[in-house]
Amino acid sequence: MSVVPTSPSSASVATGPLTIRTEMWGTTVVLTPSGEIVHGCTTMLDPALGKLPGDTDGLVLDMTEVTFMDTAGLQFLERLEDFGAAAGIPLWTVNWNGQPRRILEITGLSVPAAASDPAGSTSGWLPPDTHHLVALLGSDQGLSAVAAERAEQVRRLQAEVQQLQQAIETRPVIDQARGILMAVEACTADQAWNALRDASQHTNTKLRDVAGAIVTASTGGPPPPEPVRTALRDAVRRQQRRTP
Repeated sequence: MSVVPTSPSSASVATGPLTIRTEMWGTTVVLTPSGEIVHGCTTMLDPALGKLPGDTDGLVLDMTEVTFMDTAGLQFLERLEDFGAAAGIPLWTVNWNGQPRRILEITGLSVPAAASDPAGSTSGWLPPDTHHLVALLGSDQGLSAVAAERAEQVRRLQAEVQQLQQAIETRPVIDQARGILMAVEACTADQAWNALRDASQHTNTKLRDVAGAIVTASTGGPPPPEPVRTALRDAVRRQQRRTP
Protein backbone atom coordinates (compact mmCIF):
# COMPACT_ATOMS: atom_id res chain seq x y z
CA MET A 1 0.00 0.00 0.00
CA SER A 2 1.40 3.37 -0.96
CA VAL A 3 0.74 6.18 1.49
CA VAL A 4 1.89 9.58 0.23
CA PRO A 5 1.81 12.54 2.66
CA THR A 6 0.23 15.00 0.27
CA SER A 7 -2.87 17.12 0.72
CA PRO A 8 -5.81 14.78 0.17
CA SER A 9 -8.68 15.35 -2.22
CA SER A 10 -12.04 14.66 -0.62
CA ALA A 11 -15.72 14.14 -1.35
CA SER A 12 -18.69 13.08 0.72
CA VAL A 13 -21.94 11.14 0.40
CA ALA A 14 -24.75 11.75 2.89
CA THR A 15 -28.12 10.22 3.62
CA GLY A 16 -30.14 9.68 6.79
CA PRO A 17 -28.03 9.24 9.92
CA LEU A 18 -24.74 8.64 8.10
CA THR A 19 -22.27 10.65 6.02
CA ILE A 20 -19.31 9.02 4.26
CA ARG A 21 -16.32 11.23 3.48
CA THR A 22 -13.76 10.00 0.94
CA GLU A 23 -10.18 11.24 1.00
CA MET A 24 -7.29 10.34 -1.29
CA TRP A 25 -3.86 9.99 0.25
CA GLY A 26 -1.72 9.30 -2.76
CA THR A 27 -3.13 6.04 -4.11
CA THR A 28 -4.74 5.08 -0.79
CA VAL A 29 -8.40 5.85 -0.17
CA VAL A 30 -9.64 6.67 3.33
CA LEU A 31 -13.39 6.27 3.91
CA THR A 32 -14.61 8.09 7.01
CA PRO A 33 -18.23 7.34 7.96
CA SER A 34 -19.76 9.87 10.35
CA GLY A 35 -22.89 9.14 12.42
CA GLU A 36 -24.69 5.82 12.86
CA ILE A 37 -24.34 2.71 10.71
CA VAL A 38 -27.89 1.38 10.77
CA HIS A 39 -30.37 -0.20 8.36
CA GLY A 40 -30.13 1.25 4.87
CA CYS A 41 -26.67 2.76 5.22
CA THR A 42 -24.86 0.04 3.24
CA THR A 43 -26.20 1.39 -0.06
CA MET A 44 -24.23 4.58 0.57
CA LEU A 45 -21.01 2.70 -0.07
CA ASP A 46 -21.72 2.07 -3.75
CA PRO A 47 -21.48 5.72 -4.91
CA ALA A 48 -18.30 6.21 -2.85
CA LEU A 49 -16.65 3.00 -4.06
CA GLY A 50 -17.76 3.58 -7.66
CA LYS A 51 -15.74 6.81 -7.79
CA LEU A 52 -12.42 5.33 -6.66
CA PRO A 53 -9.52 5.92 -9.06
CA GLY A 54 -8.32 2.93 -11.01
CA ASP A 55 -4.86 3.04 -9.39
CA THR A 56 -6.23 2.70 -5.84
CA ASP A 57 -4.04 0.19 -4.02
CA GLY A 58 -5.30 0.52 -0.44
CA LEU A 59 -8.61 1.11 1.28
CA VAL A 60 -8.87 2.35 4.88
CA LEU A 61 -12.13 2.48 6.85
CA ASP A 62 -11.65 5.10 9.57
CA MET A 63 -14.25 4.53 12.33
CA THR A 64 -13.35 7.65 14.34
CA GLU A 65 -16.68 9.44 13.77
CA VAL A 66 -19.06 6.47 13.98
CA THR A 67 -21.17 6.89 17.14
CA PHE A 68 -23.32 3.75 16.89
CA MET A 69 -23.36 0.54 14.90
CA ASP A 70 -26.02 -2.16 14.97
CA THR A 71 -26.12 -5.39 12.99
CA ALA A 72 -26.30 -3.33 9.79
CA GLY A 73 -22.56 -2.95 10.38
CA LEU A 74 -22.42 -6.58 9.21
CA GLN A 75 -23.61 -5.72 5.69
CA PHE A 76 -21.51 -2.55 5.69
CA LEU A 77 -18.29 -4.47 6.37
CA GLU A 78 -19.23 -7.32 4.06
CA ARG A 79 -19.76 -4.86 1.21
CA LEU A 80 -16.33 -3.36 1.77
CA GLU A 81 -14.75 -6.79 2.04
CA ASP A 82 -16.39 -7.99 -1.17
CA PHE A 83 -15.30 -4.86 -3.02
CA GLY A 84 -11.72 -5.16 -1.81
CA ALA A 85 -11.55 -8.85 -2.70
CA ALA A 86 -13.00 -8.30 -6.17
CA ALA A 87 -10.67 -5.38 -6.90
CA GLY A 88 -7.62 -6.93 -5.27
CA ILE A 89 -7.36 -3.99 -2.84
CA PRO A 90 -6.36 -4.64 0.80
CA LEU A 91 -8.78 -3.33 3.43
CA TRP A 92 -7.84 -1.83 6.79
CA THR A 93 -10.24 -0.78 9.55
CA VAL A 94 -8.91 1.64 12.15
CA ASN A 95 -9.81 3.93 15.05
CA TRP A 96 -12.62 1.94 16.63
CA ASN A 97 -14.03 4.10 19.44
CA GLY A 98 -17.10 4.44 21.64
CA GLN A 99 -20.00 2.03 21.13
CA PRO A 100 -18.58 0.32 18.00
CA ARG A 101 -15.36 -0.39 19.89
CA ARG A 102 -17.33 -1.73 22.87
CA ILE A 103 -19.15 -4.08 20.49
CA LEU A 104 -15.77 -5.51 19.50
CA GLU A 105 -14.68 -5.79 23.12
CA ILE A 106 -17.93 -7.40 24.27
CA THR A 107 -17.71 -9.99 21.53
CA GLY A 108 -14.08 -10.68 22.46
CA LEU A 109 -12.48 -9.31 19.29
CA SER A 110 -9.22 -7.43 19.74
CA VAL A 111 -9.12 -3.81 18.61
CA PRO A 112 -6.17 -2.40 16.64
CA ALA A 113 -4.20 0.46 18.10
CA ALA A 114 -5.26 3.90 16.88
CA ALA A 115 -3.01 5.54 14.31
CA SER A 116 -2.36 9.24 13.93
CA ASP A 117 -3.37 9.58 10.27
CA PRO A 118 -2.90 7.75 6.98
CA ALA A 119 -0.15 10.14 5.93
CA GLY A 120 2.05 9.04 8.81
CA SER A 121 3.52 5.72 9.75
CA THR A 122 1.45 2.64 8.99
CA SER A 123 2.38 1.22 12.40
CA GLY A 124 -0.81 0.34 14.23
CA TRP A 125 -2.87 0.39 11.05
CA LEU A 126 -3.72 -3.28 11.29
CA PRO A 127 -7.21 -4.61 10.57
CA PRO A 128 -9.21 -6.63 13.04
CA ASP A 129 -10.33 -9.98 11.66
CA THR A 130 -13.16 -8.60 9.54
CA HIS A 131 -14.56 -12.05 8.74
CA HIS A 132 -14.58 -12.80 12.46
CA LEU A 133 -16.37 -9.53 13.16
CA VAL A 134 -18.97 -10.21 10.46
CA ALA A 135 -19.65 -13.64 11.96
CA LEU A 136 -19.90 -12.21 15.47
CA LEU A 137 -22.26 -9.41 14.48
CA GLY A 138 -24.55 -11.95 12.85
CA SER A 139 -24.45 -14.33 15.80
CA ASP A 140 -26.60 -14.42 18.91
CA GLN A 141 -23.61 -13.10 20.84
CA GLY A 142 -23.24 -10.11 18.53
CA LEU A 143 -26.95 -9.40 18.54
CA SER A 144 -26.98 -9.54 22.33
CA ALA A 145 -24.00 -7.18 22.53
CA VAL A 146 -25.71 -4.60 20.30
CA ALA A 147 -28.98 -4.96 22.21
CA ALA A 148 -27.18 -4.59 25.56
CA GLU A 149 -25.41 -1.43 24.40
CA ARG A 150 -28.62 0.11 23.07
CA ALA A 151 -30.40 -0.82 26.32
CA GLU A 152 -27.66 0.92 28.30
CA GLN A 153 -28.07 4.06 26.18
CA VAL A 154 -31.82 3.99 26.81
CA ARG A 155 -31.24 3.50 30.55
CA ARG A 156 -28.95 6.54 30.70
CA LEU A 157 -31.45 8.67 28.79
CA GLN A 158 -34.28 7.53 31.06
CA ALA A 159 -32.22 8.46 34.13
CA GLU A 160 -31.55 11.93 32.69
CA VAL A 161 -35.24 12.42 31.92
CA GLN A 162 -36.18 11.33 35.43
CA GLN A 163 -33.72 13.81 36.94
CA LEU A 164 -35.13 16.62 34.79
CA GLN A 165 -38.71 15.72 35.71
CA GLN A 166 -37.78 15.65 39.38
CA ALA A 167 -36.13 19.06 39.08
CA ILE A 168 -39.21 20.48 37.35
CA GLU A 169 -41.55 19.02 39.96
CA THR A 170 -39.55 20.25 42.97
CA ARG A 171 -38.79 23.74 41.65
CA PRO A 172 -42.15 25.24 42.76
CA VAL A 173 -41.57 23.99 46.33
CA ILE A 174 -38.09 25.46 46.36
CA ASP A 175 -39.38 28.77 45.02
CA GLN A 176 -42.06 28.84 47.74
CA ALA A 177 -39.48 28.16 50.44
CA ARG A 178 -37.25 30.89 49.08
CA GLY A 179 -40.14 33.35 49.18
CA ILE A 180 -40.94 32.41 52.78
CA LEU A 181 -37.33 32.95 53.83
CA MET A 182 -37.25 36.32 52.07
CA ALA A 183 -40.37 37.43 53.98
CA VAL A 184 -39.43 36.01 57.39
CA GLU A 185 -35.72 36.79 57.38
CA ALA A 186 -35.82 40.01 55.31
CA CYS A 187 -33.21 38.65 52.92
CA THR A 188 -32.79 38.85 49.16
CA ALA A 189 -33.72 36.13 46.68
CA ASP A 190 -30.05 35.19 46.21
CA GLN A 191 -29.46 35.09 49.97
CA ALA A 192 -32.50 32.85 50.47
CA TRP A 193 -31.38 30.48 47.71
CA ASN A 194 -27.83 30.26 49.05
CA ALA A 195 -29.17 29.68 52.58
CA LEU A 196 -31.34 26.79 51.37
CA ARG A 197 -28.42 25.25 49.54
CA ASP A 198 -26.04 25.69 52.49
CA ALA A 199 -28.54 24.19 54.94
CA SER A 200 -29.01 21.23 52.61
CA GLN A 201 -25.27 20.62 52.38
CA HIS A 202 -24.57 21.10 56.11
CA THR A 203 -27.33 18.72 57.21
CA ASN A 204 -26.88 16.24 54.36
CA THR A 205 -30.56 16.71 53.51
CA LYS A 206 -31.92 16.94 49.98
CA LEU A 207 -32.69 20.49 48.93
CA ARG A 208 -36.30 19.67 48.09
CA ASP A 209 -36.76 18.14 51.58
CA VAL A 210 -35.42 21.29 53.26
CA ALA A 211 -37.71 23.41 51.12
CA GLY A 212 -40.67 21.12 51.76
CA ALA A 213 -40.17 21.34 55.53
CA ILE A 214 -40.23 25.15 55.37
CA VAL A 215 -43.40 25.22 53.26
CA THR A 216 -45.11 22.67 55.53
CA ALA A 217 -44.25 24.70 58.64
CA SER A 218 -45.60 27.89 57.05
CA THR A 219 -49.03 26.27 56.54
CA GLY A 220 -49.41 25.13 60.15
CA GLY A 221 -47.51 21.88 59.91
CA PRO A 222 -44.67 20.74 62.15
CA PRO A 223 -41.49 22.83 62.08
CA PRO A 224 -38.38 21.54 60.33
CA PRO A 225 -36.12 19.26 62.40
CA GLU A 226 -33.86 21.12 64.81
CA PRO A 227 -30.65 20.50 62.79
CA VAL A 228 -32.32 21.95 59.69
CA ARG A 229 -33.69 24.98 61.59
CA THR A 230 -30.27 25.69 63.09
CA ALA A 231 -28.50 25.26 59.76
CA LEU A 232 -31.00 27.56 58.04
CA ARG A 233 -30.69 30.25 60.68
CA ASP A 234 -26.88 30.15 60.56
CA ALA A 235 -26.88 30.09 56.75
CA VAL A 236 -29.13 33.15 56.53
CA ARG A 237 -26.92 35.02 58.97
CA ARG A 238 -23.83 34.16 56.97
CA GLN A 239 -25.45 35.35 53.77
CA GLN A 240 -26.55 38.63 55.35
CA ARG A 241 -23.10 39.29 56.77
CA ARG A 242 -21.61 38.86 53.31
CA THR A 243 -23.83 41.59 51.88
CA PRO A 244 -21.89 44.90 51.65
